[in-house]
Amino acid sequence: MTTPLALRPLESSPTLQDRIYRVLRDAIHEIDVYSSDANLRLDERTIAKQLGISRTPLREALIRLENEAVVEIKARKGIFVKRRGIAEVVELITVWAALESMAARLACSAASDDQISELRQIGTRYSPQDARLRINEYSKANIEFHRQVLKLSNCDMLENIGNELFMHLKPVRRHAMRDARRADRSVADHGNIVDAIAARKPNRAAKLVREHTLRLGDYIRQNWQHSMNAGC
Repeated sequence: MTTPLALRPLESSPTLQDRIYRVLRDAIHEIDVYSSDANLRLDERTIAKQLGISRTPLREALIRLENEAVVEIKARKGIFVKRRGIAEVVELITVWAALESMAARLACSAASDDQISELRQIGTRYSPQDARLRINEYSKANIEFHRQVLKLSNCDMLENIGNELFMHLKPVRRHAMRDARRADRSVADHGNIVDAIAARKPNRAAKLVREHTLRLGDYIRQNWQHSMNAGC
């Protein structure tokens, strides 16, 4: 049994290979990779048929994704979405915490009042109760909030590197947020982060963002041992 991806046919163009790569990467990152019962196997023939392409450019895209540790190609076994181990996930989170805390620090001087107001709207869109009841929607808003913090740094390189890293962390954050116990703390943290940026307090903003993100690493170390080991 293989994992079905949400894919539509692609039109041929000079940039087809890049498009195949991006479409596959985005679809794979929507899979709940860290669920204990996740089916991580992909079927090359089915994907090629869904996209309306030959298998040659598809294989090139898959090799590129393998180089980025998004998939694993195993001889005589098939293609599998890569599920990172706990240590690697926590390491990614640690790097993310460093990047986003710097972004928050820079945002205190670089962001306009209107941009901070927009960040506040994103961060306060859901009450703790709403977040628990509509956890899938809140998960998306949570990701949007953190990407917006990067944007407010007004540092293109930091934003680009951060977004690339965040692409790998997106399934991690989405799966972790399904634990409704984390929603209350997440909503409160976002409010405090916005308050610190609005008050133009870079040290406090950086500290709050760093601690908020590193708590995700602590949560994973404490709670994901079974699900991360199952099926690997």
